Amino acid sequence: MPADRTGARARATWRWGGAIAGMLIVQSIVLAALFWMLASGSHRREAERGFAQDCRVLAQLSPDTRRSELRHWLTRDIHRDRFLALFDAHGTLIDGNVAVLPPHTPGAASFVAPVRPTELPGKTSDVARLVVCPMPDGTRLLTGVDLDDSEEALHVVERSVAFGLIPGLLLAIGVGLFAGRRAARQVDAVRALTERIVAGDLERRLPVGRHPDSFGLLCAHINVMLDRLEALVLDVRGVGDDIAHQLRTPLTRLRARLERGLRDADDAASVEATGDAALAEIDQLLGIVAALLRVRELEDHARRSRFAPVDLAKLAEDACELHRPTAEDRGIDLVCEIEPVGDVEGDASLLIEAMSNMIDNAMKFGPPGGRVTLSLRQDHGAAVITVTDEGSGVPIAERPLVTQRFYRGRHDREGAGLGLSLVKAIADLHGFSLRFAEHGSAVSLIGPEHSL
Repeated sequence: MPADRTGARARATWRWGGAIAGMLIVQSIVLAALFWMLASGSHRREAERGFAQDCRVLAQLSPDTRRSELRHWLTRDIHRDRFLALFDAHGTLIDGNVAVLPPHTPGAASFVAPVRPTELPGKTSDVARLVVCPMPDGTRLLTGVDLDDSEEALHVVERSVAFGLIPGLLLAIGVGLFAGRRAARQVDAVRALTERIVAGDLERRLPVGRHPDSFGLLCAHINVMLDRLEALVLDVRGVGDDIAHQLRTPLTRLRARLERGLRDADDAASVEATGDAALAEIDQLLGIVAALLRVRELEDHARRSRFAPVDLAKLAEDACELHRPTAEDRGIDLVCEIEPVGDVEGDASLLIEAMSNMIDNAMKFGPPGGRVTLSLRQDHGAAVITVTDEGSGVPIAERPLVTQRFYRGRHDREGAGLGLSLVKAIADLHGFSLRFAEHGSAVSLIGPEHSL
């Protein structure tokens, strides 16, 4: 691999890996911050519930009972982590273990402030979370809790989060680089494939595992698209080869006829006869090109914008009337058995063209002076158009081939091999199925199992 391509892959790996690792790192930090905030908030809410309980209980007591109950609570506080004190309206201490009421008390909300404990030997100041609530007799209760233990607990939480965050960050970097390298390889595989396609190689495909992920499913869809693209390219090449093959013989014959006619012509009538014959050959060639373009147009579904409700019974009657004079000239008995069926969504001109081609084929390949039957009936909710002659029909081995462009059977020396391919294209455009009877010459167009 060239050096510039190797460098581009490395840069792509770092870009993808850095982006994925960055997202994982941000996610880890956000989760750690949320955990710490939840732990801190849980401790604060628990303390505030205790403060509210203290204020509610002491507010229900008489002043003397309130002082004794407060003293009883302080006596039971063996860990010395609670602060309880009663102050009068002027802020003078009545009883408790806090010497001075904090100067700024934000109403009923808890707050953190320094306090001066009176019953902690060797300690004249501390920091606590406090609440000051009024009592019914005008006094104020200060209740709080020492923050030393809670801060130690929060420090433990912080250390735990930090210890958990470090391997998480390392894992995020590793996963990011791995995922980035994998993504870069996948993108590089698609890029390499597109380069091969641009170079004309349509045989390469992307690898798809047995249990594909989202990218594997995308690769599978790309492979299906490439299969279809290769089929279309081969189809286009085949069409070009078919056109060259089918037009070469008529053009050679036309050139030879013109050359011979002009060489042998000794009067104006001979020249005119040569020109008429050449025009007939040219008309045949133009008919082949027009039929081919029509098949291509139908395969591209370019005519669906003209669809409208179509009465198949009327179309079948028109097709019979159109071919009846030709059938009489050839001594063929054309029989039409038409039953009323529901309308279908389609293009009337195309559907009657399909019926006409089927009748033409039956009159051309059926026995001379025989019978050709066009029938229209309803079968399980689907319209069925069938054309039958008294011949043996298309051989079973040739049935997959007769709908291909320019295919002509052993006994077909007149047409260009586009009749049934045109019928097949019209059927596909309308959602019909083209079927041959297992025995005999019947050819049927079977519509969708519903009608308008």
